[in-house]
Amino acid sequence: MNTADAVGAFAALSQETRLAMVRALVRAGPDGLAAGAVADAVAVTPSSASFHLASLERAGLVRSRRESRSIVYSASYDTLSNLVDFLMRDCCQGHPEICAPAVDALSAPSPTTCCAPKEIGHG
Repeated sequence: MNTADAVGAFAALSQETRLAMVRALVRAGPDGLAAGAVADAVAVTPSSASFHLASLERAGLVRSRRESRSIVYSASYDTLSNLVDFLMRDCCQGHPEICAPAVDALSAPSPTTCCAPKEIGHG
């Protein structure tokens, strides 16, 4: 990822609704969500959702596909990973202990990390 792409991605994420949409789509997984479900997830009108999703798609943070009569959006995990890599690429400067907390946060199994298995509630 180059600087211009990173700036575009951060600009798109710098708005509360768009950030919430990306987080909702990350939680939804690779199957994504229909545009209406994204709107519901972040409590905005469908027209507002379309406006924000278009901005996120232009920045490469989400992808869309047509399924029947719906447009389904999903997070662009490769772009999001590249954005994290862009931020962290030069963090250590030969001192890996500097980056250890960030690496640990992504790899430690806990309910707040991206790769932790979700608990299934009973009841």
